[in-house]
Amino acid sequence: MRFMMLMIPAGYEKAGPELDLDPKAVEAMMEYNKALQEAGILRDLNGLHPPSTGARVSFATGKPVVTDGPFAETKEVVGGYWIIEVGSLEEAVEWAKRCPGSPNETIEIRRIQEMEDYSEDVKKAAAGFEEMQKRT
Repeated sequence: MRFMMLMIPAGYEKAGPELDLDPKAVEAMMEYNKALQEAGILRDLNGLHPPSTGARVSFATGKPVVTDGPFAETKEVVGGYWIIEVGSLEEAVEWAKRCPGSPNETIEIRRIQEMEDYSEDVKKAAAGFEEMQKRT
């Protein structure tokens, strides 16, 4: 099973476009990332720039509406993610607990949908999706 672990740092929703990271915190996070890699479970990982540098496209009106960041109504945002492949949610939780997160950070863990999770009708509608994934 693949899981996405989403890092949610409090206050990041209001952060400016500059990246002002603590080198010691980055070193500690790199040690954690290496442990995931050495365990053979790390599939992908990335940090994300603050929302002030992004945009949202909503469809509430039936047409796309673009809002540039930051987003005033937002209370939590994702600051980065890991994709890991482990045997269970419990195992993913154990790995998340090992993260050297700071007191203002939360990790949300979500299972990634796999083709075998879907009904036959949905699999038919999604024909070609797995091939798309292989090409990325």
